[in-house]
Amino acid sequence: MLTLVHAPRSRSTRFLWLLEEIGTPYDVMKVDIRRTGGPSAGSGARDPSNPHPHGQVPALLDDGVLVHESAAIALYLTDKFPEAGLGPAPGDPQRGAYLSWLAYYAGVLEPAIVNHWKGRTATDEDDRQVYDAMAAHLRDALRASPWLLGETFSAADILFVSLLQFGRDLMPAYEEFDAWLARANARPALARAMARDDA
Repeated sequence: MLTLVHAPRSRSTRFLWLLEEIGTPYDVMKVDIRRTGGPSAGSGARDPSNPHPHGQVPALLDDGVLVHESAAIALYLTDKFPEAGLGPAPGDPQRGAYLSWLAYYAGVLEPAIVNHWKGRTATDEDDRQVYDAMAAHLRDALRASPWLLGETFSAADILFVSLLQFGRDLMPAYEEFDAWLARANARPALARAMARDDA
């Protein structure tokens, strides 16, 4: 049985969404985390029951196997459930693009967004250039197709869109981002995930 280690309204919420898209049974293990941003900044504390090495979320347990970090969990789940069609399998022509987007999320987008949130893009030209290039690259991809993998919705879209859901103001006001967010927000699996997040 899969168990998602989860704190409501956090980065682990995206995996409620992915698991609902996959349609496989799973358990949720709610944990407390130290909150570092938004109105709840400074609240919470490390939960001793949390198996994540830094006491954070998301983390996934699969019959005792621990997987943590968003890109790794997304890849693990889409490889485990290829029939869900949420990530190209090895050998698929789209596999390279899929892996690239997962790595881009973790290695480029999140650091650029954190730098922007902390004001570094206003004071450091290198940080500003990375942020602008990231946003333009993402915008251009969405001008070409509705999803990151063309006509196919994938777990990569879930990672990126989940950031827009909680921090739309951290990205430029490109209409492509708004349309992408609207398409994703209309998915029934997201509604089921949010109901479970609030439960």
